[in-house]
Amino acid sequence: MNPRIALVLLSCVLSIATGLVLSRGKGGSTAKKSGGLVIGLSMDTLKEERWIGDRDLFVAKARELGAEVLVESANSDDTRQLRDVESLITRGVDALVIIPHNGAAMARAVEMAHAEGIPVLSYDRLITGADTDLYITFDNVKVGELQAQFIADRLPPQGKLRLIRIYGAKTDNNAVLFKQGQDNILNPLIQSGRIEVVFEDWAEDWKPENAKKITNAAITKAGQGIDAILASNDGTAGGAIQALIEEGLAGKVIVTGQDADLAGCQRIVAGTQTMTVYKPLSVLAKQAADLAVKLASGRPIFAKEESDNGKVKVPSVFLPIYSVTEENLRETVVKDGFRSEKDVYGE
Repeated sequence: MNPRIALVLLSCVLSIATGLVLSRGKGGSTAKKSGGLVIGLSMDTLKEERWIGDRDLFVAKARELGAEVLVESANSDDTRQLRDVESLITRGVDALVIIPHNGAAMARAVEMAHAEGIPVLSYDRLITGADTDLYITFDNVKVGELQAQFIADRLPPQGKLRLIRIYGAKTDNNAVLFKQGQDNILNPLIQSGRIEVVFEDWAEDWKPENAKKITNAAITKAGQGIDAILASNDGTAGGAIQALIEEGLAGKVIVTGQDADLAGCQRIVAGTQTMTVYKPLSVLAKQAADLAVKLASGRPIFAKEESDNGKVKVPSVFLPIYSVTEENLRETVVKDGFRSEKDVYGE
């Protein structure tokens, strides 16, 4: 039997029995011969504040653990991201960490990496249709549930709540999971008539300007009598709020978000955004770096959860999340050091 296949089978058996995951190891890579571990980090984009922070935290932690990180950003282009992966493989990385723009498109990247014996960690977004080694993320279905529950808890005593739903990018598996969680809470209320969805659409590439267009179209169709906007992240919330400002509705409509972006936190303080979901990104980035170094060095990893990616059940690490409003912003985002008091409150 092919030794790599045997190792994968052993990994699967141990994963089922104990949660233990064994990594694929290259053995004698160019990087290892030069005396140190090298991690390849293939990113979807660096155009959003959130991802710049992830990169910086990941690189710093990996270096602390003695590994070099080679970073490539694809500018939300699938073809470019595949080229980035090819480049990282050619440069002799010991492990590959991928934040996919399109989870399905990156299945090819996993195949290329495994052909060279390089293990792959899917970071925050799940790579689908591939034999991915490990996945680290937050519970993305729970993110959607927190967003939707926030709105459900604020239904009017009489009548129905009129809602705009703004989803993320169709190419992002996380956006699908956020919607799944939202649906878990909202569908019974929609079916009972307590909530009316007046407009819904997907924001291509998570761009705020696309969220603004969706909100403008919703108001044109349904009028100004909007009670809430379920925006799937803070960037799309910002785009929606810009449309509300133009209509004189900012602060009068419930607006959800996610990521605890600085701008999102500032809008919560200002009263134009109502909530965000705080995902401790510093924990995600640092733990991902630790896992990547373990994969690169062939050390065992314990992953108690699994995620079905359409081909295999990928060993997974889920991290906790928190619903944040003006009432607990200081006790969560600021207290953790994720955002400073001065930056958020201007004091």
